[in-house]
Amino acid sequence: MGRYVARRLLQMIPVFFGTTLLIFLMVYALPGDPVRGLFGDKAGSPQVIAALRHEYGLDQNIFVQYYNYMKDMILHGDFGTQIASGRPVTAVLGDAFPVTLRLASLAFAIEVVLGIALGVVAGLRAGRLTDNVVLVMTLLFISVPVFVLGFIAKLVFAEQLHWLDPNVNDATDYGQLLMPAIVLATASLAYVTRLTRTSIAENRRADYIRTAIAKGLPRKRVVGVHLMRNSMIPVITYLGTDIGALMGGAVVTEGLFNIQGVGGLIYQSLARREGTTLVGLVTILVLIYLLANLLVDLLYAVLDPRIRYA
Repeated sequence: MGRYVARRLLQMIPVFFGTTLLIFLMVYALPGDPVRGLFGDKAGSPQVIAALRHEYGLDQNIFVQYYNYMKDMILHGDFGTQIASGRPVTAVLGDAFPVTLRLASLAFAIEVVLGIALGVVAGLRAGRLTDNVVLVMTLLFISVPVFVLGFIAKLVFAEQLHWLDPNVNDATDYGQLLMPAIVLATASLAYVTRLTRTSIAENRRADYIRTAIAKGLPRKRVVGVHLMRNSMIPVITYLGTDIGALMGGAVVTEGLFNIQGVGGLIYQSLARREGTTLVGLVTILVLIYLLANLLVDLLYAVLDPRIRYA
């Protein structure tokens, strides 16, 4: 197991550098100049623009910029300076990431609890009314865009019923984050439900389940131990990739509910061509993806004792 973890950690290194380099090149290819954007409609003098470009290293070759950026980040933990505000990128990320982390964590908990519960219920009653109702509901969740679902949720629960606030005024209040978290989790919840339902319905007809029932084991043990452990492998695989997707895909949800997190920061950085901020964001998201995938692979051996890593 230790050798496998070490090998996976070494494999993360080229992925890490390749992803950050790709984002750097993509930002470099975007039209517009972030320094000129500071002046808005008023054109700055060429001397001032040249001085600012030199200060932020934008007058250097893109690969030199990337080398200097990665050197400062790895050796000193310095993600650079945001051009628009002049603040360190670490401070900007420090403000945005905790907000999105709380939102994504709440959404993840909702999709795990409700998704697996609904999937188990539907899988154990495959072909019956309950199963059909769950399948129709999840299809609806997948089909409706997030911005439409968010607008409907605000209209019904905030404007008409007055159960929840229409916007998030305090990002530390999980009560205010509940509605945007549900909106963010709906599509993922539907996929988790369908994956769980399919896996449960398929495995409940397997030979080892019939053998456990024939041995007289209690139904709770058959379902909770034998059936669930083997059925959760595809679900865990999806959940592992969805952790980073929830954080990176919160742009629309955060905009709808006025949440000042990673989503809004990504949009602003793209609009202003803030390469250093974008690369810092992507770097953290890539690390989350890689660590989540490693954790998922290790959980396989916990769920299925037949899986062994050399």
